[in-house]
Amino acid sequence: MSYKIKSRIWIESENGVFLGEGRVDLLKAIKQTGSLSKAAHHLEMSYKKAWKLVDSINKTAKEPLVITSTGGKGGGGTHITTYGEKMIEEFDAINKRCWTFLDEELKQVSF
Repeated sequence: MSYKIKSRIWIESENGVFLGEGRVDLLKAIKQTGSLSKAAHHLEMSYKKAWKLVDSINKTAKEPLVITSTGGKGGGGTHITTYGEKMIEEFDAINKRCWTFLDEELKQVSF
């Protein structure tokens, strides 16, 4: 029989959760779609929940990860800032290192 080890990580500040897998998935969906509402729909999440998550991310970050613009003649949109893209990459790298570490730890245990 083979075993797998499972874990989820998130990054917190004194103000609350900054990033976790779900929040990073939302950021990636915003980057892909250019729209908060489309990203929320893609993730089967309410727009209200998506908006609250983005607001929380931006409030706990040292600078905004997401910028929104309201509609109008050219329409609105949502985009990920350069800092936001860097945070996505950093979180993914930490997550990958965590999984690699845990996989190696599991190899050391005999069940």
